[in-house]
Amino acid sequence: MSKIYEIIIDTNVLLSGLRSRQGASFKLLSMLNDPRWQVNISTTLVMEYEAVLKRELSSLNLSLADIDSLLDSFCAIAKQHNIFYIWRPTTPDPNDDFLVDLAIEAQIDYIISYNKKDLYPIKKLGVGVITPKEFLQLTGEIKQ
Repeated sequence: MSKIYEIIIDTNVLLSGLRSRQGASFKLLSMLNDPRWQVNISTTLVMEYEAVLKRELSSLNLSLADIDSLLDSFCAIAKQHNIFYIWRPTTPDPNDDFLVDLAIEAQIDYIISYNKKDLYPIKKLGVGVITPKEFLQLTGEIKQ
């Protein structure tokens, strides 16, 4: 069996994939239950997902119930991690540091994000930061 990638989906990717059915973000979201990778979450990340999606409700054409159902489904397939320590400060944006905590706890291979610049410092901890398109290219889902 080949390696199963441990990944984190950043909130900006989730939002992008829900705004448009075109593009790599939507394709990745439609394949979250793929056996080649495991999505990882923490309570903090799920709370951020919920806050951002509910704040962007009008641009998503979804109801509050739709968002709750979507997050429930997301949590059902993701591996939940409890964070007992923090690695702060690590990133230029302190609001991204909880992703570092989760990445270390879950021994993540990749954070999938459009915010590569702010998350770049995590590379020194052995975690890759790539876009949805780059991840799908890496896994052979789309051509390079």
